[in-house]
Amino acid sequence: MIRKEKYFPGDGIDIFNLKVVPWATQFDHFSIFLGNGFNNRFGSFNTFAAVGSVSVFTTKSNDPFKEWISFYESNKDWMIGYLNYDLKNKLNELNSNNTDRLDAPEIYFFIPETLIFLQEDGLMICSVDDPNDIYKEITDLKPAVSKNKEIIIECDTSHEEYIEKVLAIQDQIREGDFYELNYCIEYYTTIKSPDLLSIYQRLNSISPMPFSVFQKLDKHYILSASPERFLKKTGKQLIAQPMKGTMKRSPDPAIDEKLKSLLKNSEKEIAENMMIIDLTRNDLTKNAVTGSISVPALFEIHSFSHIHQMVSTITATLDVGKHFIDAIKDAFPMGSMTGAPKICVMEAIEKYENSRRSMFSGAAGYISPEGDFDFNVLIRSIFYSYTTKFLKFNVGSAITIDSKAEDEYLESQLKAKALMKALYQIR
Repeated sequence: MIRKEKYFPGDGIDIFNLKVVPWATQFDHFSIFLGNGFNNRFGSFNTFAAVGSVSVFTTKSNDPFKEWISFYESNKDWMIGYLNYDLKNKLNELNSNNTDRLDAPEIYFFIPETLIFLQEDGLMICSVDDPNDIYKEITDLKPAVSKNKEIIIECDTSHEEYIEKVLAIQDQIREGDFYELNYCIEYYTTIKSPDLLSIYQRLNSISPMPFSVFQKLDKHYILSASPERFLKKTGKQLIAQPMKGTMKRSPDPAIDEKLKSLLKNSEKEIAENMMIIDLTRNDLTKNAVTGSISVPALFEIHSFSHIHQMVSTITATLDVGKHFIDAIKDAFPMGSMTGAPKICVMEAIEKYENSRRSMFSGAAGYISPEGDFDFNVLIRSIFYSYTTKFLKFNVGSAITIDSKAEDEYLESQLKAKALMKALYQIR
C-alpha cells in the first residue's frame, strides 16, 4: 500500500499527547503506543499512533497462526493488534470453561490507514489520505470535557479464597505436578460509556511504562501500562525479556535502595526468574539458529513508579527457514504468565482461577512491513467491551514452594494500585 508522507516540525510530544491521542479515539480502530522515554539497552515501544483500518485479520480457525502468516505474506504492511491468552487452547489442545465476560476475539490485527510517528522535534504523518488534512484535523481538535463516572469494582476472589488456593497450589507443587504457577484474580464491573481516554491518560500519568498501549479494535479496548516485553524482533535477532520478581518502592531514597537490594539478592525471586529463563530459552530454541541462544542480561532490576521488577533478557537468531510468526506462536503464551512446566500449569490455572483471562496476559504490539515486531505482555492493563459493557483488570504473582500466601496477596494488591487509582480518579 502506498501512503503519502510528510514531516511536521514542532513540539512533537506535546502535540502527540494533547492532540493526536484524543483525535485517534474517534476511529473504530486505533492504537497508541508509548515508550515513555525509557531507554534500556533493548529499547521500549516506539511512540506512534495507528489509526483507521484498511483491512482486518481475525479468525476462529483451529490454526490461527497459519492463517495469520498467510495474511501477512499477502499484505506485508504494518499490522497492529493483540493475541488473546485463550489462543493457548488452539496451540495445546486445552479447554477453558470459566466465565468470559469480555467475549473478545482470540486474535485481532488491522492494517492502518494512517500512522503518526513521534520524532525528536515533530511528527511524521504517513497516510492514504493527505497528511496536510490529517495534521489540520489534529491541531484543530477541541479538547473534550472529561465525563467522570463513579466506578465500583468487585473482585472474583475473596482474600480468604485467595489464601486457600495458594496453599492448594503449593500442595500440587509438593506432589511434583509443577514447579511454579502464575495465579491471578480478576477485578471487574459493568459500566456504560466510561471515559476511557481520561482513564488511560491518568493511568499513563500515574504509571508511565515502556510498553504502554491504548487500543480500540472494533468493540474491544485495551488500556495498558505494561512494564514487560514479551518478544521483539529486529532484523534476525529475537529478544525476550521475562519479568519475575517484584518489590514495592519507597519515597525515601535510602529505604528505596535497600528495597531494591533486597529484591536483587532474594533467593526466592532469583529462583522464580531462573525457571522462566529456562522455559523461555526452550521456547525460542524451536525457531532459532543452533547455538545462538544467549542471556545478555541476568536478574537486572528495572525501577518504575510504584515498583522494582527483576528482568532477564534472552536473545536468539531467527533461523532463515523459520517464519517470524512461528517464533511468536512457539513462545506464546509467555512463561512469565503461566509457570513451569507450561502445559501442566495452564491446565491448573483453569482450575484455580475463577474467570477466563481473555486478553489479560496475552500480548499487544505491532509488526512492520519488513517483518520486525515488538509485543508487550498484557499485564497492569484495563480491558473493556463496548458490546457487553464489561470492564476488568487482573493481577497476580508466581506461586512457588517458598511463597508465603499473604505476601503474594499483598503483591497482587501492589500491582493493582495504579489501576485502582486511574479508575477511581484518586491520588
